[in-house]
Amino acid sequence: QVQLVESGGGLVQAGGSLRLSCAASGRTFSSYAMGWFRQAPGKEREFVAAISWRRGSTYYADSMKGRFTISRDNAKNTGYLQMNSLKPEDTAVYYCAAGSYPTPTPRDYDYWGQGTQVTVSP
Repeated sequence: QVQLVESGGGLVQAGGSLRLSCAASGRTFSSYAMGWFRQAPGKEREFVAAISWRRGSTYYADSMKGRFTISRDNAKNTGYLQMNSLKPEDTAVYYCAAGSYPTPTPRDYDYWGQGTQVTVSP
């Protein structure tokens, strides 16, 4: 079992930045790929970014490339999502997840955090 807890969400103006953290406990976090997803009201859960556990290879949704950066510190059992140049359409609940592979598909992940709200004002 892996427990994930997100933090770092909040209210920010358009153009601003936020850094989300995902603290893991339980089984060895470094053995899992990590993904970030988001879900806005009335919409399906959407892939944001993912990072592999071994080489730290990163993957992004097209709309996040160049603005978001995913990273991880296995020694601290923590993953991060740096979000820059935020837009109102980035407003959503952001979730971190752990799974065997860094895929863009939510059902491929075994463990999920409770989510953290990100609100971007115009």
